[in-house]
Amino acid sequence: MKFKIIFILLILISVVVKAQNIEITGFIKDSLRNPLEYANILAVPNAENADMRFSITDKAGKYLLKLEANHTYEVTVSYLGYLPQNLTLAAEENDVSKSFTLKEGLNQLTEVELHYTPPVTVKKDTIIYLTDKFVTGEERKLRDVLKKLPGVEVDRDGNVTSNGKRVTKVLVENKMFFTGDSKLAVNNIPADAIDKVEMLDNYNKVAMLKGLQDSDDLAMNITLKEDKKKFVFGDVEGGAGIKERYMLHPNIFYYSPETTINFIGDINNTGVKSFTFRDYLEFEGGTSKLLQDAGSYIELFNSDFARYLNNDDFKANTNQFAAANIRQSISKDSDISAYVITNNAKTEAQSETNTAYLDNNTPFIEDRTSANNVNTFFTIGKLTYDYAPSFKEDLSFNSFVKITNNDSQGFISTINPAQNNQIETQSDIKNINLKQHISYSKKLNDNHTGTLEASYTYQNDKPITNWVTNQQILQGLIPLETDNFYNILQNKKIKTHVANAIVKDYWVLNSFNHIYTSVGVNAAYNDLYSNDSQLLSDGSINDFESAGFGNEFQYQFVNPFIGLEYKFQIGIATFKPAIYYHLYLWSTKQLNDSDSKRKALFLPQFTSNIEFNNSEKIRFKYQLNSRFPSVDQLASNFVLSSFNRVYKGNPNLENQLYHSASLYYYKSSFFKGFYLNIGTSVNKKIEQTKTVTQLNGIEQFNTEIMFRQPEHSWTVNGAINKKIKKISYKFKSRFRYNDFYQVVNNQTHLNISKGISSTVSLESFFKNWPNFEIGYTKDFSNYKAFGNKTNFENDEVFTRLEYDFLENFIIKADYTFDSYKNKTTGINNQSDNANASLFYQTENSPWGFEIGVSNIFNTEFKQQNSFSSFYISDSKTFIMPRIFMFKVAYKL
Repeated sequence: MKFKIIFILLILISVVVKAQNIEITGFIKDSLRNPLEYANILAVPNAENADMRFSITDKAGKYLLKLEANHTYEVTVSYLGYLPQNLTLAAEENDVSKSFTLKEGLNQLTEVELHYTPPVTVKKDTIIYLTDKFVTGEERKLRDVLKKLPGVEVDRDGNVTSNGKRVTKVLVENKMFFTGDSKLAVNNIPADAIDKVEMLDNYNKVAMLKGLQDSDDLAMNITLKEDKKKFVFGDVEGGAGIKERYMLHPNIFYYSPETTINFIGDINNTGVKSFTFRDYLEFEGGTSKLLQDAGSYIELFNSDFARYLNNDDFKANTNQFAAANIRQSISKDSDISAYVITNNAKTEAQSETNTAYLDNNTPFIEDRTSANNVNTFFTIGKLTYDYAPSFKEDLSFNSFVKITNNDSQGFISTINPAQNNQIETQSDIKNINLKQHISYSKKLNDNHTGTLEASYTYQNDKPITNWVTNQQILQGLIPLETDNFYNILQNKKIKTHVANAIVKDYWVLNSFNHIYTSVGVNAAYNDLYSNDSQLLSDGSINDFESAGFGNEFQYQFVNPFIGLEYKFQIGIATFKPAIYYHLYLWSTKQLNDSDSKRKALFLPQFTSNIEFNNSEKIRFKYQLNSRFPSVDQLASNFVLSSFNRVYKGNPNLENQLYHSASLYYYKSSFFKGFYLNIGTSVNKKIEQTKTVTQLNGIEQFNTEIMFRQPEHSWTVNGAINKKIKKISYKFKSRFRYNDFYQVVNNQTHLNISKGISSTVSLESFFKNWPNFEIGYTKDFSNYKAFGNKTNFENDEVFTRLEYDFLENFIIKADYTFDSYKNKTTGINNQSDNANASLFYQTENSPWGFEIGVSNIFNTEFKQQNSFSSFYISDSKTFIMPRIFMFKVAYKL
């Protein structure tokens, strides 16, 4: 009933019609009748209660200007290098056709005085917004400003898109803001400090490499107001709630042409995380760069640190976060900058999981309850030196450090046909990671540009894990001695040294033909130590070494390579075939056993871009990839993975080999408020490492083999957005297909998983009415294993409401309804979640006050499903309870 009421209210809002609009259409051309693309038409109303309107011409020089009927406007038509035209236009009740011819202002640009600045300026790969033309003064943060810019969207997580393309870097006054991630910027930069927002497509930090290096980055540059360019500004927000809830969130910024200092702090026990996994990816170099090395990305994604950052579902969370950033200009040619991010968190998590094991011979069900108390501390720092004496030379040096210390105490209860058991777990994970990176670029002459990139990484992991239970576990796999209780201890140490270097020459034969040559080397040294043992009640140690446990394993890997790329342009299409020759040399050593191997591979690549115009593009990419196993996969002795898993590596593993191809089509129209994005990607594995499992109840023994049966994955993504008047209509969908083999209990099976997810939504952009977003998501998925098929369905309805009223009040609310079904097992669960807040601040007062409540309906858990090669799980993950908060904000 609550859902229906909210749904009906939002539907009623969506049919509100503010005022009748009339359309002014026509063409803007020069004196030779050539169309002027991106010409500006600005209509300023004479009445104070009417909105300013503007339009931009398309490639045919056509414009569409929507004006409120029965108002008079002062219209200005302008284009860079041409004399502007002005006229007074009375908007009646009928549509009007009006075209303009602009005369070129030959040698008169210095004499022309423009008494306005266009609200939007569009160049080939740059869009500039003058924010004062769009804001009302009620905005608090950059997020609120961006939502009012045409073609720009900000989602709940702080991701920013411009005309359907995601922003990957954020700059302030052309300098990187912290890590460059958008979330810290949109949630913390005050709205009243912003003068302009610039969207820079195909962004490259080194200007001379633009057009040489392929870049799909979209950067957002924030230009500050003149009185904020040497000024301290920011705000401090504090709050308290019932049941001893609290929060404190200071943001202090100092900007000057020579010095920039930022500080962001956050202390709360409301479950808010100020640093997420996406922020961590930016620290590691950015998602686009990491995905070029799939092995490094997967290893990073599966790390303990990443798993903590990815977890947003917990019963309780206390978070202490601080981030400081400083940039100092040493001279006109060089800058030095540094940032430090530190976080200390305490988390309580709980889940209940129902798992169906799919073995054809003995299928069974396990019910498992898990509870964990986790303490997480990390500090991340970066020091950067940039030196650019001229356009022809650029030097950058970066030094990174990451220190983590995580400890946890957990309890696991498992009920299954073989045993009813309770296990206490303890872990202590210490890690230090150091990385140095240098890049140097120099324009050698008109035809040749050279680059050098080199890096060195040192990582030291020291995880300690302890399992305590009153029943024997993993019988037949670990040699336990009979005792009153069983205390199992594991120590691991992993040291890694990685060095990379590449030298590249960009040879420009002419405007349409380039040749790029590369020479480089990748080298790694890994040292793995592990020890598993039983601590007996009398204090003695039962070492598992006699049963094949314990590793002292070294792994050395060297990969010299050379590459040749030919880039050429034919009409609107650009092609770049490439071939890389890699020589792989690696050796392994376990105690007295050692082995050395070598392999040579040619790895071809091909990319193509077809650019019909700046707003319509097709991109294709193909690559043959090779990925080598990690030291954990190679270590040849047993190691405990969990209370119910034992793992043994295989030193005879070689590289995986797989094809990957992707095709994307992008079209946008700033003129029509429309964008379309469609893409598909295909992967085919031809040689791979495969996990082989021996399953006995819930207990399993895993090892790796080389596997040469082909496996496939295929995804199709699409999104379309159309803005009509004050409503933006959106649709996005994703289809995925994956077939893969599993090897369980000496039997090989082909599994297939398929799924499709679609979301339809609409969002309003009224000035004086409540703004809302409402959407519906439908997920279908099925998973086929051991000849059995499992079907899942998920329905989600979400709404968001924001309303500025009585000049000084802002109300925000959001609601989500979720219905989850496992149609095969009959599991059906529904949940809803809602949050709301009311903010008050007078226009000239630095003080603001807010009352808010999260999880209004006090929803206890989220329902979700997962699957592996031999089981399907339905789980409940418990979340934060309802929280009431009263906040006070002070703007500096």
